[in-house]
Amino acid sequence: MARFARATAPPSPSPSPATALLTGERLVVFLFAARVALAAPASLAAPLAVLAAAALAVELAADGSAPDPASPLRRFRTRPGASSGIFLGATTLPSVMLSRLIQQSRLLSADPNGHEEFQYLEMQYWAASISCLSVLAFFLWHLRQSPSNGISKYLKCGSLLVALYPMTYILSFLLKTDGGLMVVTNMVYMLCHGVAAVILIKHILEKFPSCSSFGEALLVSSGLVLYFGDMLSHTLSKMDFSISSKAFIHTPGTRSDMTTIIQGILLGLFLLPLLYKSSLQFWGYCRREVKQRTHAAEEQTQKRISSAVFYISLLVVLMFLVPSWTHLVQGLKVHPFVWIINYMFTDSHERLALCAYWICVICVSVRRFYSISKESKTERILLRKYYHLVAVLIFSPAVIFQPAFLDLAFGAAFGAFLTLEMIRIWEIYPLGRAVHQFMNAFTDHRDSDILIVSHFSLLLGCALPKWMSSGLNDRPLAPFAGILSLGIGDTMASMIGYKYGVLRWSKTGKKTIEGTAAGITSVLAACSILVSLLASSGYILSQNWLSLLIAVTLSGLLEAYTAQLDNAFIPLVFYSLLCL
Repeated sequence: MARFARATAPPSPSPSPATALLTGERLVVFLFAARVALAAPASLAAPLAVLAAAALAVELAADGSAPDPASPLRRFRTRPGASSGIFLGATTLPSVMLSRLIQQSRLLSADPNGHEEFQYLEMQYWAASISCLSVLAFFLWHLRQSPSNGISKYLKCGSLLVALYPMTYILSFLLKTDGGLMVVTNMVYMLCHGVAAVILIKHILEKFPSCSSFGEALLVSSGLVLYFGDMLSHTLSKMDFSISSKAFIHTPGTRSDMTTIIQGILLGLFLLPLLYKSSLQFWGYCRREVKQRTHAAEEQTQKRISSAVFYISLLVVLMFLVPSWTHLVQGLKVHPFVWIINYMFTDSHERLALCAYWICVICVSVRRFYSISKESKTERILLRKYYHLVAVLIFSPAVIFQPAFLDLAFGAAFGAFLTLEMIRIWEIYPLGRAVHQFMNAFTDHRDSDILIVSHFSLLLGCALPKWMSSGLNDRPLAPFAGILSLGIGDTMASMIGYKYGVLRWSKTGKKTIEGTAAGITSVLAACSILVSLLASSGYILSQNWLSLLIAVTLSGLLEAYTAQLDNAFIPLVFYSLLCL
C-alpha cells in the first residue's frame, strides 16, 4: 500500500548518547525514584530501588555499546536525536503504581473497600515492575550477543540485579501468604505480563522503526500490558473458574459502568487491526481464482474493498464485540452507546453546555491554527504549544465541575484519535488523504510517516492522571497533573525559553534556564489559583506545599533535561509526586 510522502530526511541511526555516568536526565530520574521510594514502606521500596539500579546499569551498557556498528541493539532503529531513555522508561510506571499504593494506604480507613483496592493495586505494582524487568532482561540478552562488546562492568551489574529482583518478589509473597497455589498462580500471572511485554516491545521496535526511543517503547509496552492485564483479570473474575478466582484474581467490585465502557471501547479498537487484517486475508484468499483486470483498475478496486472491509470491521467491533464484553464484566443490559446518550442527557444542562463549549473551542482553535500553519511563518513549536493552552481551556472547567463526565470525554476522544490514525495509516477511502494532510500540519521531529504520536501523547498526558484519580482522592491537585505540566508548565517554558532564553542547560540542548524557571513559576501560580477554586467548590484540601514544590521542581527539571517524549513522561512523573 502506497505511503504518503513527507519532506523529511530519511531516518538515520540515533546519535551516540553521552556515556558519562551522571547526566541531567539521570540525576532527575534518580531523585524522582528516590522521592517515591523514601515515602513507601521498605517491603515495596526495595524492589523499586533494585529495578531502578538495574535500569541504570542497562542504560549505561546500551549507551556504551551505541557507537559499535556490531551492537545487536542497532538492529532496532530508534527515534533520531533521542537518548536511549531506558532508566526513565523502566522506573516511571512502577513509581506511578507505588505512589498510588502510598495514597491508597492513607485512605484505607475512609474507604470500606479500601483493603480490596489496596491488594489489587499492589498486584498491579508488581505486574508493572515485572514487565519492565523482563524488557531489561531482553535488552541485556541482546547486549551480551555482541562479540566486540565483551562483558562490561555495567552488563555484569545489570545481569546481577535483574537476577536478584525475582528473589525480592518471591520473598514478598512468601511473607504475606502461606505459599502453595497462591504463590504459584501469582508467579505465573506475573510471568505472563513479562513475556507479553517483551513480545510487545519487540513488535513496536520492529514494526515502527524510528518512531520511539527504547525508553518510550518500554513505557508504552509495559503500560499496554498492564492495561490489558487489568481487563483480563476482570474478565476472568466474572467467569466460573473457581480455582483461578480463588487463587489470584482479586479484582475489586467497585468499578463504575463508565470505566468499563471506556475500557470496552478501547479494547475493541485495539483489536480492530487484527479483525481488519484477518478479513483482508480471507478476502484475498477468496479472490485468488478471480481473473485479474488491469493494474490501475485493480488497485483502485482493492482500495475500495479494503475501505469497505475496514468500516464493516469497525461496525462489528462497536456494535457487537464491545457490548458483549461490557455485559460480561459489568452486567450492562443496554448497549454502551445507549448508556452514554442517557448519561449525557441526565443533568443535561451542565453536560450539554459543556459539550457546546468544547465544540466551539475546538472548532475555532483548529480552524485558526490550521490556517496559520499554512499561511504564516509562525514557528512550529509555538503553534504546537497553542494547542497545549487550548487543552487547558477545554479540560480545566470539566475537572472542577464535571469530573466524571470528563473521564468519558477523554475515552471518546482517545477512541476517535485511534480510529483516525488507523484511517490515515491504511489510507482508508475517502478520509485517509484528508486526515493525513491535516495531521501533517502539526507534526514535529518526533513524528514519522509511519506513526504520528504528538496528539496521542498530549491527550493521554492530560487523561491518565484524571483516570487514575477516579474514586477517593486526598490530593485534589493530582487529577490536574497533565493539564498543569503540559498545558501551563511546558507551554510557558517553551514560549519564554524560545523568545527570551539565553542561558542553556547544556551545550548541545535547546532548553534554557529562563524557560524552566518560567515553567516552574507558572505551575506554582496556577496551583495557588486552583487551590482557591477547589476550596470554594467544597473540596477538602490536604496538599503539602513543600511536597508540591518538590513535585513541580522535579517535573520542570525533567522537562529541561530529557530528550524523551515529554508529553508522555512528565505528566506521569508529576502525578506520581503529587500523590505522595
